[in-house]
Amino acid sequence: MTNSIEEVEGNDVLFIIGSNATEAHPIIGNKMKRAVQKGSKLIVIDPRKTELATMAKYHLRLKSGTDAALINGLMHIIIKENWQDADYIANRCTGYESLKENVANYPPEVVEEITGISKDMLYKTAKLYANTKKAGIFYTLGITEHTTGTDNVMNLANLGMLTGHIGFEHAGINPLRGQNNVQGACDMAALPNYFPGYKACDDKDNIEVFEKYWGVKLSDHKGLRIPEMLDGIVDGDVKAMYVMGEDPVLTDPDANHVRKAMSSLELLVVQNIFLTETAKLAHVILPATLYAEKDGTFTNTERRVQRVRKAVEPPKGVMLDWKMVAEIAKRLGYKGFDYNSEEEIFEEIRKTMPTYAGITYDRIDKDGLQWGCLTIDSPGSKFLHACEFVRGKGLMLPIEYLPPAELVDDEYPVLMNTGRMLYHYNVSTRISETLDAISPVERVEIHPEDAKIYDLNKDSIVRVTSRRGSVTANVKITKRVQPGTIYMTFHFHESPVNELTNSAYDPVTKTAEYKVTAVKLAKEA
Repeated sequence: MTNSIEEVEGNDVLFIIGSNATEAHPIIGNKMKRAVQKGSKLIVIDPRKTELATMAKYHLRLKSGTDAALINGLMHIIIKENWQDADYIANRCTGYESLKENVANYPPEVVEEITGISKDMLYKTAKLYANTKKAGIFYTLGITEHTTGTDNVMNLANLGMLTGHIGFEHAGINPLRGQNNVQGACDMAALPNYFPGYKACDDKDNIEVFEKYWGVKLSDHKGLRIPEMLDGIVDGDVKAMYVMGEDPVLTDPDANHVRKAMSSLELLVVQNIFLTETAKLAHVILPATLYAEKDGTFTNTERRVQRVRKAVEPPKGVMLDWKMVAEIAKRLGYKGFDYNSEEEIFEEIRKTMPTYAGITYDRIDKDGLQWGCLTIDSPGSKFLHACEFVRGKGLMLPIEYLPPAELVDDEYPVLMNTGRMLYHYNVSTRISETLDAISPVERVEIHPEDAKIYDLNKDSIVRVTSRRGSVTANVKITKRVQPGTIYMTFHFHESPVNELTNSAYDPVTKTAEYKVTAVKLAKEA
């Protein structure tokens, strides 16, 4: 996030695209609802009628996978009506002429045909966002879980720069992170192409710095992303896998392919607090510690580094996660994991990552600090890019609309979208008897018109089949979805929706296209 959670309630316009915040990020979602109560206007762009959509001034129910065309259409209107921020563009951006030339090909009538959004609604949306200073963009997996996810994110950056909405309080580009420490994991280089602090791992200068600090020879090759790992297993190039705090058998797309790959590994190690679907396939299971059993830090979605303090002792015989990792590293022959405490590890983080340099355990004792925090006197950064971008001038890159990898046809005529529900965050929450009692079964959201076509009622069981698999689930008849579409979640191992989803992925991030799957329906009972 370029901005802060507390700024949400001060925004005059919240531009929310591909984000069901009240269910997937309920704390931020509640702040969005409070913002509406205080007079903020919501622009919600989502195929489904989410809770925030019911509160929106404008709800744009676009066709799934057409986000790039929609954003191009808004920018076309903004430039045509001269609503762009000319001074901001001249002083802080490059690439404007190329962007302008590209979006000229996306007039409202073309965008209406692609997205299903009327020309009138496109104009109203463009006018409200472009002409409101305190307007922030908020997005999540509805933008990124497409084969064009990277393009979608870059196009949102184009829109923010075009209108001068980046580098100010109550504005910016704000991806809402999925779990409590996703941001921190990325900062620490739990990514295949970076060293800590987002330093490219194939850059000679970066390699030299970390080789000197860690006292070990480093490879200049980028690592594999998850789809590449799975393909590598099938091809015989990947022999072993170490999975921590993740359940790819249930959460990754084309789950039958994932299960087959995991089952053929020579060694699968799973470190987790639950016996997950993936752990059931493991050769070795390492019992992990949960958040209340350890000390350390989390870095949340607004870049805030916060202390985690042990509340209870872990079960007898269970090691702390970092001690397990350190011990394994030592037994593999590396001598640099001789840490004595979590704070000692954090001190290494400070020394290798400039954005964390001014953050100490003492300074974050109560409320935490947001990076970048370059010096010990810095208050942290409430919002980013106040004077200039990290690269200097922001680069506008023309983005063309490309259709999803899989489209509906006569054999698979229904479009399936997937996501979360409020009561089950990922997969392990169902272990809670209380949460499971609230929502114990998967319910396929289906429009009343389609329910009539397939002779379904609220007590029906429906079979959902794609080109990759078939599952059954209960039915929920609702106008939250549009005719010809259904919605399912991935929380239920009894109805493993990711046996259906397409493993086609974004070529840059290798993120799969969870949001667009062609399926067919049949009444089961």
